[in-house]
Order: sequence, then structure tokens, then C-alpha cells
Amino acid sequence: MSASPGTVDTSERARSRERMPLVVAADDTTWKTLAVFCIYRLVLALLMGVGYAFFNNFLQLGIQSPSSVVPTLVTYAAVAFLLFVPARLREPSLTLQVTAGVVVDVIAIVMLMHASGGVRSGLGVILLMSLAAAGLISRGRLAFFHAAVAALAVLLEQAFQVWRHDAPIHDFLQAGLTSFALFATAALGFTLARYARTSEALAQARTIDLANLSQINELVIRDMQDGIIVVDSEGQIRQHNPRVSQLLGPLPPGRKQSIAEFAPEVARLLDDWHRGSETTYMSMRAPRGNADLQVHFVPIGTGDPPPTVIFVEDVGRARAQAQQMKLVALGRLTASIAHEIRNPLSSIGHAADLIAEGGPDRTSDERLLTIIRENVFRLDRMVQEVLYLNRRDRAQPESIDPRPWLTHFVKEFCASEKVPAESIDLQVRTSQRLWFDRQHLDQVMWNLTRNAWRHGQKKPGSVSIVVSTSVTSGLLEIAVQDDGPGVVPQARQHLFEPFFTTDAQGTGLGLYIARELCEGNGARIEYADNAPGGLFRVILKGV
Repeated sequence: MSASPGTVDTSERARSRERMPLVVAADDTTWKTLAVFCIYRLVLALLMGVGYAFFNNFLQLGIQSPSSVVPTLVTYAAVAFLLFVPARLREPSLTLQVTAGVVVDVIAIVMLMHASGGVRSGLGVILLMSLAAAGLISRGRLAFFHAAVAALAVLLEQAFQVWRHDAPIHDFLQAGLTSFALFATAALGFTLARYARTSEALAQARTIDLANLSQINELVIRDMQDGIIVVDSEGQIRQHNPRVSQLLGPLPPGRKQSIAEFAPEVARLLDDWHRGSETTYMSMRAPRGNADLQVHFVPIGTGDPPPTVIFVEDVGRARAQAQQMKLVALGRLTASIAHEIRNPLSSIGHAADLIAEGGPDRTSDERLLTIIRENVFRLDRMVQEVLYLNRRDRAQPESIDPRPWLTHFVKEFCASEKVPAESIDLQVRTSQRLWFDRQHLDQVMWNLTRNAWRHGQKKPGSVSIVVSTSVTSGLLEIAVQDDGPGVVPQARQHLFEPFFTTDAQGTGLGLYIARELCEGNGARIEYADNAPGGLFRVILKGV
């Protein structure tokens, strides 16, 4: 996925910085650090000069060549001052300036070591600070080059001491340890610089992410349909979105205002909530209109009282939207009902016309009367099913023993639908009781069993009704299955839509009503795609 503008790929940036052989691009902080390093070099030269002038009995500088100490320190201070100038001008490159500074340090310190008796003077330790600072500033493998230069200078100086001044050979051990310390310091500086690079990349990435997140939050809050007010512990408004001005009125620009001054009614409700009111949502009237508002308080942080986010919702608008959705749904429903009723009424009207014409053949009249009865029955069933749509919210669940209830249901169904009793296989595999509205469950099972019989092979055991307990969820399942071809894949996604049917004599409301009644009782109905035949499951609570 391509990165959007303003975002950072942290891992790629870190890898690219790891591949840089020497240094990274110098920023303002790096140049300032280099300037501080130059000042440190100048201060070091001055302190060593003061120590040589007043405390040399302790420091023992120049015990081997006293005449070279002062010229070395003066030259060191002068060059340190001169290095400070390009550091402030930031020219030439950072790499060149850092290397030049380290070389100056090495030359000055090694000359002071030579004048003070070699590596035994202990002055080589001063180079550790220079290498560490150079490694942090350059942030690259250049630190190992600086360490090699310093170590080589220390070893050469010790060799010169052995050659010209008969220094003991075992001083090479101290020189070697000093050289090892120089390389260790360079490695430490390189490691710290690598961590600094990674931390810098992560910090920059987090900064951009936070900026993006802040912009997204601002856009979301600005475009919300609810008003949002952030109030601190003292009741001062810290933040709000434009919707607040539309609901509660405009806030005065240029100055902070308390919630009590801006919206006294909201402030009163906020005080009630602070005093321990258990009401989560509180209603009020808009101060500059007749709209019904609902406010909701959410504490943030700590304090007594804590800072609070106040959500202001236009309840009237929400009700209008809900009413609009109901009207749209009602319009679709009535259009569908009108379409479904038109065909039966046309058949009834045509049959009535033929009967009115009369004729000697009374057999045709009986056929026409049968058509009229069938279509009247179809219309009556459609009206009854439409009336059931209004019963979802009237559910009165009760505890039902599944075995006697289903036994009675199967007997009544077979008698009413003229179905052989041996065609339905009833199995109850649980001792739990069903928790469902009795009339609603009767309607749901009637629709499912009638569909199963209609699409099955109409043989003994063609319809199976099994009540069991789910092993995974612990809920009860009523499975109604037939031995027919099942539902074609193209029609499965429309099974529970109103007025969708594959039967010319069906109304298309049976499964839709079954689903609505199940949801009204806290249950659900589903179709099993991978089962042989047609299999519907009603998953409900047990007691």
C-alpha cells in the first residue's frame, strides 16, 4: 500500500539511515552541538593552562619538556577559537569540521603527553571525551577512523618515548589499554548514534502521525451532527465544534466563556450530574428555539469535578429521520401489498363476471367458486401475516416444555394442512425449556414446517424437527429440515426479505415474519447452506 502524503514509513527510514556509511544530514541541533564542542575545547585549553600555572605540583605537566607546554596550550586555544567560527557559519561540511577538531585534539593532547612523560601522565583519557562527542555529532562510522587516528598517535608517541627517552617497555601495555579504550568509546558513540537515529525517525513518524490524527479528529468533530463541548474542572469551555453554535447559539469570539454563561440550562444539568445523578441522558429545550435536545456527559481525566465532554443531540432531528425512514418503509410495504393483492382480486373479479353471465353448465360455476374461495383464502392469509408484523414488540416470553408443546403442534399442523402424521419426524434431545412467546413460536414453526412440507418429497420422515442444545454456545436450537432440493444459491440472500417467494401461491411474508418474531423474542433464525435439503435453525434461549 502506498504511503499517503505526510506519512512516514518508520522501518524504511531506519534502514536507509543504517545504510549511510559515515554521517547523516546535519540539522540545527547538530550544528549547535558542534559549536558547544568547540567551546569545550577552548575551555579545556584554558583550564589546563590555569592548572599548569597554579597547580602543576599536582598535575606534573611538562616534567619532561617544560618549554613546550605553554606554546602547545596557546596554540590549542587559538585553534579551538578558530574552529568555533566555521561551526557558527556552518561552512564547510560537518564531517570535515568534526574530523579537523578531533585531529587538533589528538595533536595537542599527544604533544602534552610527550612533554609530561608519555602515557604514564594519564592525559590520554582526555581523548575519550573528544571521541565520544565526535561520534555523537557525526553519527556514523567516522568515529572508528577518529579512534584509529588517536590510537595510532598514542602508540607512536609511546614508541618514541621508548626510543629517545628509554621509557620501560611495559608502558606499551598502558598505551595498548588506552588505545582499546579509545576504540571502545568510538563503538559506544557509534551505538548511541544509531539508537539516536532510530529514535529520531520514530519521533518524526510519531509527530506526523499525531498531526494527522489531530487533523482527522478535528474534521470528524467538526462534521458531527451532535454538538460537542469540552469543559474543564472550573467550568470554562475549552473546545467546541460548529454544531454547538447551531444548537445552543454562537459563542463570543476572542475570549473564553464559562458553560454557566453560555448555556445555563446545560450548566444546571452538569451540576446535577456532578452531584451524583444516575441519569445518563438528560433532556432540555434549546434556548434559542423550540427544538428538543438531549445532553450526555462523559468525564475525562481526574479531578473534583473532572473535565467533562458534553454531547448535545438534536432529538427532534433524530425523530424526524426515524419517522422518515418509517414512512419510506411503509410506502414500500403498501406498494408491495397492493401488487400482491391485485392478482387475486383480478381472478375473483373475472370469476364473478363469468358467474354473473350464467349458463346451463353448473360444473363451471363450481370451478369458478373454487377459484374465488382459494383467492379469498390467500388474501385472508396475507392480511393475517401483515397483522403479525405489528406483534413483534408485544412479545411475552414464557417457559415452554418443548416435547408436549411440539407434539401438540405437529398434531394440529397435520390436521390443518392435511399432512400425514408419519411425514414429520420429531426429536427432542434436551431437557431444557424454551424461552419464547407461545403464540409467536407457533407462528414461526408453522411457517417453517409448511415450507419444509411444500418443498420436500412428501414421504414418511420428509420433514424433521429436532430440538437440541448447542455445544459451543449453550443455546437451544430448533432445526426444521426437509428432504427436498434445498434453496438455490441465487435465492439464499433474499430468503428473509418481505414478499420474496419462489412459490406462485406464497405471499413471501412467512420467513420475513418468522425473523421479525424471533428478533422480538431475543432469538435468531438462519438458513444452513451446507446441509442436505433445506435446513432452517431457530436459535433461542433456554431455561
